[in-house]
Amino acid sequence: MNTVTGEVKLTPFRKILIANRGEIALRVIRTAKRLGFETVAVYSTADADARHVREADQAVWIGGSQPSQSYLRIDAIVAAAKASGADAVHPGYGFLAENAEFAKACRDAGLVFIGPSPEAIHAMGHKAGAKDIMQKAGVPCVPGYQGEDQSDDAMLTAAKRIGFPVMIKAVAGGGGRGMRLVGDDTAFPDALRAARSEAQNAFGDPTVILERAIVQPRHIEIQVFGDRHGNAIHLGERDCSVQRRHQKLIEEAPSPAVSPELRARMGATAVAAVKAINYEGAGTLEFLLDSAGNYYFMEMNTRLQVEHPVTEAITGLDLVELQLRVAGGEPLPLQQEDVSFSGHAIEVRLCAEDAAHNFMPQSGKMLRWHAPLDLRVEDALESGGEIPPFYDSMIAKVIGHGTTRDEARRKLIAGLDRMTALGVTTNQSFLARCLDHPAFAVGQATTAFIAEHSADLSPPKSEDGRHAAVAALLVHVSAIGAVHAQQGLGLAHVYAIPLRFELDGHVVEPTVRRERGDVFKIGVAESEHALTLGPRDGDVVLFTSDGVQGSARFVRVGADLYFSFAGVTSHVRDLSHMAVMKAGAAGSDGKLRASMNGRVVSVLAKAGDIVAAGAPVIVLEAMKMQHVHAAPVSGKLMALNAAEGDQVTTGFVVAEIEAVQDAA
Repeated sequence: MNTVTGEVKLTPFRKILIANRGEIALRVIRTAKRLGFETVAVYSTADADARHVREADQAVWIGGSQPSQSYLRIDAIVAAAKASGADAVHPGYGFLAENAEFAKACRDAGLVFIGPSPEAIHAMGHKAGAKDIMQKAGVPCVPGYQGEDQSDDAMLTAAKRIGFPVMIKAVAGGGGRGMRLVGDDTAFPDALRAARSEAQNAFGDPTVILERAIVQPRHIEIQVFGDRHGNAIHLGERDCSVQRRHQKLIEEAPSPAVSPELRARMGATAVAAVKAINYEGAGTLEFLLDSAGNYYFMEMNTRLQVEHPVTEAITGLDLVELQLRVAGGEPLPLQQEDVSFSGHAIEVRLCAEDAAHNFMPQSGKMLRWHAPLDLRVEDALESGGEIPPFYDSMIAKVIGHGTTRDEARRKLIAGLDRMTALGVTTNQSFLARCLDHPAFAVGQATTAFIAEHSADLSPPKSEDGRHAAVAALLVHVSAIGAVHAQQGLGLAHVYAIPLRFELDGHVVEPTVRRERGDVFKIGVAESEHALTLGPRDGDVVLFTSDGVQGSARFVRVGADLYFSFAGVTSHVRDLSHMAVMKAGAAGSDGKLRASMNGRVVSVLAKAGDIVAAGAPVIVLEAMKMQHVHAAPVSGKLMALNAAEGDQVTTGFVVAEIEAVQDAA
């Protein structure tokens, strides 16, 4: 707004470049096309064949696979906008979405930035400065330290003054990166070093702040919108308490812990904060809510959130449409009294990660992908598509909406059970177990939910061996030459056929014997299972077990078989024709192997060093998280096969250690 004349400047545009990738790029493209805008995608080398590239009206290559070579290059993205004739830029979320320099570069280039001003992003994107602004606006904040003295001694002194447990947070951070929860002063130095390193690699800034850790809080965020006419509204709250590594996994709206009275108070606080900084566009104020109903400001996200679909589901609004209209200079089309809520919505984040092994990131080819058709699914996946190791591990969002919270929860569990994601390990089954857990079912999940209930959320142990029996049947019928047309079988077997395979990391040695017709007797350990094979339709096999008909969806590539059965997705590695390996713990040969595809961000030892078992040797970064790889044995470091900046694949031997016996 022109402060002299009071006139509002309009900024019309017709072609939008989306400075992001994957599902959020597709989400923006969908609404933009509906409203008559042309769209431009940008892509890295790794994303050359990605769906968002194909579905945009135009696409521009912006660099190599690493984010720093492509999606984080302000110059390349602005140049792409100019080359394509785009006159507006939507940043999506992640990458440069909350980068004030990017917003300013767009403005300086004459491009409409679909988001808040560079000044607002800078003010709220810096955690320490944002807390100062919020405190002056009367918003309650978590006690902490955000001083300029970043020395180790000053930080430790401040932590002791605040009182443990404390939270270390990257000042320029988000998404859980550069964040550590520290329980006592002895653990503080290592946690501080790790947080700074992760912050430097993720944001180019190692500065951190400290906050008192609120024990077992709810993570509540308020969706806000402002326009350049001075209007501001909130669209209610979202509960984002179910998290791992401080990153959200399940979000819902409304929160089961927020009453209408509390919603009104928190909403009024959020709107007052937005007006205090003349905020324009979509934003989210994040709060911690304790058991007594006190709430504390954490940070403001000056962008669209990953979890915006749950707000859309209960309000009936298209938040991307509101973004586009506000960016063009239109006033918000509704006032606070026009906002209404209907039902309940829950979103889960499908991530390429192994929940059973500390949520280790995964990458590779998604051999089979089929989403439930009766739920909203935001994804950029397709069968045969690659999931690269360079970006965030979230690969899809699944949203259930119902009249009640329990209805939304049931729909989501059923949808996850019907979903097929084969070829790359995901957290699909883990999410279903979270939703089905009694604590979540009654709305009692806090940020400690996953840690408190880790045993309940672990993969179920099949006491009767039925899962292994199904795996054995699929391994057998998928073997080359074993399946013929619909019958899927050749000659009957008189004798039991021994198999040997690895099922989800455990070696199983079952036997398979075909009896009359399509009845198979499968021996697993001390038990025997009778499975009657039914018709096969593509990658789906029907069978009957104990009088109950079931089905399994599977795909096999060489010795690797992936299948989904009874809501659990598993990976089988057929070892039947491989030599039996000698017993021994992984790494006992002194070879330190990469546990994932990733980039070497730090080498903590050098060839010739004497290292102790468990000592950190190398740090890999994959999907925006850092993972320390420690020496498997004590001994002399004979070779380092990777250097900082190298990209390594899962299983690559990054270091070799010659074991030595401890002195007697």
